[in-house]
Amino acid sequence: MKLSDLKGKVAGVCVSGGLDSKTICCVLKDAGVEVKAFSANVGQPDEQDINDIKAKMAPTGVETTIVDVTKEMADICFETVKCQAMYDGGYWNSTGIARAVTVQKLLPAMKKAGCTVLVHGATGRGNDQMRFERYTNVLDPKFGVYAPWRDEDLLKRFPGRTQMVEFLAQRGIVAFAGGKKKYSTDANLAGLSHEAEDLESMATSMRIVKPTMGVWPDKAPNKVERLALKFDKGRCVAVNGEKLTPYEVMLAVNKIGGRNGIGMKHALENRIIGTKSRGVYEAPGMEVLSRGLDYIYEGLMDRRSALLFRHLSRLVADQIYDGRWFDPATQAARAAIETWARKATAEVTLGLYKGNIFFESLTGLKATIYNEADSSMEASNGLNPHSSQGFAEIQSVEAKMLAKAGQIRI
Repeated sequence: MKLSDLKGKVAGVCVSGGLDSKTICCVLKDAGVEVKAFSANVGQPDEQDINDIKAKMAPTGVETTIVDVTKEMADICFETVKCQAMYDGGYWNSTGIARAVTVQKLLPAMKKAGCTVLVHGATGRGNDQMRFERYTNVLDPKFGVYAPWRDEDLLKRFPGRTQMVEFLAQRGIVAFAGGKKKYSTDANLAGLSHEAEDLESMATSMRIVKPTMGVWPDKAPNKVERLALKFDKGRCVAVNGEKLTPYEVMLAVNKIGGRNGIGMKHALENRIIGTKSRGVYEAPGMEVLSRGLDYIYEGLMDRRSALLFRHLSRLVADQIYDGRWFDPATQAARAAIETWARKATAEVTLGLYKGNIFFESLTGLKATIYNEADSSMEASNGLNPHSSQGFAEIQSVEAKMLAKAGQIRI
């Protein structure tokens, strides 16, 4: 879709209040497009007041609607943790899950306002362009999508931020290109993604990032903080004995994990479009919840269950990253994971210390297949050691035949 295709239409523009957002809205208005702006409150920890976006966009003459999706964000955080769906480098897919709920909630708001086209400002080199468009396509195939930064005419017109500043200045809108930043950040309830600028050089340390949700491990307290998490069917329902909503849980574990230097990750991830991207990620709450639930899963899964779970977990992680949260394959994998998650009810206590998470205790797991008597190295009423003799003899038949057949290579 080109800019000329939008004339006479009503477009819903996804905005952040920045230079790009203002430029896109003004360009669309000049082209005879009726413009309405929308932004999602995804629990951004770096945004003190989400309504500031309205004030930032006001000079363009475009009204901005803020849609609260914090409940949906908390829910998808929980579901992602339930699936242990980490992408390359242990990245918690924070941006990927945010795009799913953002489009899911913004589309109805846009349609209610009379919009027929969703406009996003994602670059033509990244992942978000694919996510915004795929989610729009699967949720409403008739809804149009326009990507300004893939429109050849606009790329020629605005090769850089300086041209955008000059364009807005002609309309009496004060904007600044800003100095060269060390990196760019995308934030939501699940975590923060830092990339681009100085981080594009592999000679640059990940430690140029100043954590927003916590601290680097060396700045964390010099003592272990104990944290009790109660899970019900794979979802955390209480923190340190206090029952909380999913959103409240995320706020609590983000704060606790952050102050202990938990969840700082580095990744050279594989983008949807085939390129590599370097990212530094913060996700203290997701990391804490994941580790707690993982200890519970360890207690209830047999070896083959664990193998299958890891496969399904990776599939879900890839699906989220690729903008396929609502796809049948994702739903089928999540349904299978529920087989184990519905048994994951227990309380786990963790020890947090300078970026590390220690196991303290696990109680109340009725579905556990761990039996102290069976695994004990001391005399017990568990597995009879003599029973292993027959198993060892059966195993030896195959081992010896492989050796005699010359199939063992050293």
